[in-house]
Amino acid sequence: MADPDGAAPAPVPAAEPHRVPVEVPGGGYEVVIGPGARSLLPGVVAATGARRAAVVSARPWEWVPDPGVPALRVEATDGEPDKTLATVGALCERFAAFGLTRQDVIVSVGGGTTTDLVGLAASLFHRGTPVIHLPTSLLAQVDASIGGKTGVNLPLGKNLVGAYWQPRAVLCDTEFLSTLPERELVNGYGELARCHFIGAPGIRGLPLREQIAASVALKASVVAADERDTGLRHILNYGHTLGHALEIATGFALRHGEAVAVGTVFAGRLAGELGRIDAARVAEHLDVVRGYGLPWRLPRGVAAGELVALMRRDKKATGGLSFVLDGPAGATLVHGVPVEAVERTLTAMPVADD
Repeated sequence: MADPDGAAPAPVPAAEPHRVPVEVPGGGYEVVIGPGARSLLPGVVAATGARRAAVVSARPWEWVPDPGVPALRVEATDGEPDKTLATVGALCERFAAFGLTRQDVIVSVGGGTTTDLVGLAASLFHRGTPVIHLPTSLLAQVDASIGGKTGVNLPLGKNLVGAYWQPRAVLCDTEFLSTLPERELVNGYGELARCHFIGAPGIRGLPLREQIAASVALKASVVAADERDTGLRHILNYGHTLGHALEIATGFALRHGEAVAVGTVFAGRLAGELGRIDAARVAEHLDVVRGYGLPWRLPRGVAAGELVALMRRDKKATGGLSFVLDGPAGATLVHGVPVEAVERTLTAMPVADD
């Protein structure tokens, strides 16, 4: 979110950035994390050989570096309401009118919904045009911009239409984080909290920049092993099955990271209900989520039956209810979870006061 006056992030003293490689079958790329990382954009664009660029930004233009080639500028809006196929179509129309070719490049500047949306548009335009992400929210820097998953929502569910399209680079400029309102910063903690249970225990004790790098490194290792969600990559959806249902049930009043945080607490409780983990490990889920200052109770006025119906539409579900759950061997995707156990766990969840 921009400052009220639209001012660009204030520069901070230069520091050596973290560089995390993401190795995928189609070719690797780097995620660069640190203050001033956005200044690398012209060099990254030049490396693609692009003669033109389309820059889609949900942030003030003074925040956006010059890509170094003639560029189309397209204003975007972060948020789930615009994350639709209609918006993808409108973007592609703008690209075509500008004369963008598949040898050119598309740049996204914004939060997680913008990287998802622009990534999908890039994957479809000319059947695939290079894309570079400049994520500006914590949520996008720790998760959404990395790994090549793109997608938009349908009225019946979140991210039901998408494609795998890896970026050429991701530039996580941590100066952008100084512009975020407190709630948006906390929202990003939701994805960090779930990292504790999928391979990065103790991450909360690190400085924020190192937490971002640790989350990116974890995701990079998972994506390298399973680019297209055929197995291991499912663990990245820890807390997301209920999280996505809560987003839809609340009309996105509950933000993604907030919903994932509640979903993470629920996943711990459900794993305990199924006898996969002990009471101490269940309690650890709540401790980690609350330690980040995240919401951990169900929102008032959302019925268990509605949430179960929404979770049945989750992308991971191939028959019945499926969840990524903690267990003796760590987090794993569990199919065929009994609906009775899910309903009991939902009913026992605390409800927020307002």
